[in-house]
Order: sequence, then structure tokens, then C-alpha cells
Amino acid sequence: MAGRPIYKPSSFRNVECDGKVVGFSFDWKAQYYRSFTLSILRDLIIKVDGQDINRDDIRITVNNVQFTLEECRTVVDPEYRWEFGEYATVTVLKEGGLSKGKHYIEAVQKIAPSYMPFVIEAPCNTEFEI
Repeated sequence: MAGRPIYKPSSFRNVECDGKVVGFSFDWKAQYYRSFTLSILRDLIIKVDGQDINRDDIRITVNNVQFTLEECRTVVDPEYRWEFGEYATVTVLKEGGLSKGKHYIEAVQKIAPSYMPFVIEAPCNTEFEI
């Protein structure tokens, strides 16, 4: 999987529901050396263009099923693992989505494997375009 970008190229897009733009999404690769169940995902901290995103407005989709970050804490089913080298889709609820043009994302994946005495943080920053 060497050389695969952290974010899937051209995956940043606005999301529509019933003809209305309700947010934006992107595909993000797990930044851990092995796959993990969603229950060890402690947080996704996202800031776009300097604006903090409320964690309650973040959703993650694995195997075509969407979860809130709070729901992730209870997901132990191996069918919903964030596989090493694979992308999950992250959706941010934000009325109107993002304007067309260039943006900058600062994001951190936080996971807490049971065999680690601390939370692992992986920062992932990049410029992107809608």
C-alpha cells in the first residue's frame, strides 16, 4: 500500500440530501499499521479553513454503514473494521457544504488500542479543492 495518499484524490465533495447540500465528505485512510474495530476509535478532530468541526457533526462510513463517533465506541463487529490501507468515508454535516475552490483541512485520528497505555494520534493535513 506504499505511496497511497492519506486522503483519496478527488474524494472531497459536497453531500446532497433531497436536493439540498447538507455537508461535505472525503475518503480517509486509517493511519495505523493494522486494521481495527471502530470501538477503539476515540475521536476524529477536524478543522477546515481554520474552523473547528463539532464532533457531533462527524459521521464515518465503513462497509456502507454510517456511524456517529459516539456509536463507534460500541461497534465491535469485525464486519465494521477500518482495514489497514483502506479508506473510510468521513461526512461532516454542515448546511450548505463548502464553497467551490481551495480549502485546507487539519485532521487527527485518535485511537486507543487496549494493549497501548495511551491514545495514538495521527495528524493528517492537506489542501484540497471542491
